[in-house]
Amino acid sequence: MPTKMLQIPTADGQADAFAAFPGDGERYPAVLMYADGFGIRPVLREMARELAGHGYYVLVPNYFYRHGPAPVVELPEYIGEEARGAVFAQVMPLIDAHTSERVLRDADAFLTFLAAQPEVGPGPVAVTGYCIGGLLATRTAVAHPGRVAALAAFHAPVGADGPDSLAKLTAEVHFGHAEGDLTPEALDELNQSLDAAGVGYTSEIYPGTVHGFTMSDTDAFDAAALRLHWERLLPLLGRTLDRGGELGRSRR
Repeated sequence: MPTKMLQIPTADGQADAFAAFPGDGERYPAVLMYADGFGIRPVLREMARELAGHGYYVLVPNYFYRHGPAPVVELPEYIGEEARGAVFAQVMPLIDAHTSERVLRDADAFLTFLAAQPEVGPGPVAVTGYCIGGLLATRTAVAHPGRVAALAAFHAPVGADGPDSLAKLTAEVHFGHAEGDLTPEALDELNQSLDAAGVGYTSEIYPGTVHGFTMSDTDAFDAAALRLHWERLLPLLGRTLDRGGELGRSRR
């Protein structure tokens, strides 16, 4: 699976990014993948390669590029309980500084960059994200209703901008929530917002999970929940993105 490290021009500088895509010279639908707050690292590269193997061009930008290239924060190979506090102490100020205005400026740049890549076909894109990256993905989809056809977010604070923030969504949605992240009442409120937006969606709590369940380099990892994540994500992309003759074909 070919991969590249890239530089994306933005209004505020150059964002480094990781891309994975099939290497047969064809053009494929694009997926903009936002990492969790720990950023681009081996587990995210592997997830991008896994998704690209199903026939997608996957771009994972370093959205903390204003603070330096990835890895912005020095990470251990395994982010266990002992390391978690120190890592979070470094990451949280970066998250706090990453305002909605920055997110939307960057989203414009990321989507413009994707459209110009020779490996990317015409048509709409998907956005997906993990943890805080799921909120970034949601903001991107809301801001680009004519461009984003699918939105997926996992263990993410997707309702952080308030119940009216999803009103302009047009993308088909999947939200996979950690059991520890929200109550059934909060889930009902979120789903009512999706109902009001009039979009197709699934929004569900993944049983027995805690925040971060997709990330195999953390204590939160849940292998069954990661499989469920793929079982939800891949059909969503297959329904919404223009695959032409590639529809449904895995290239792994």
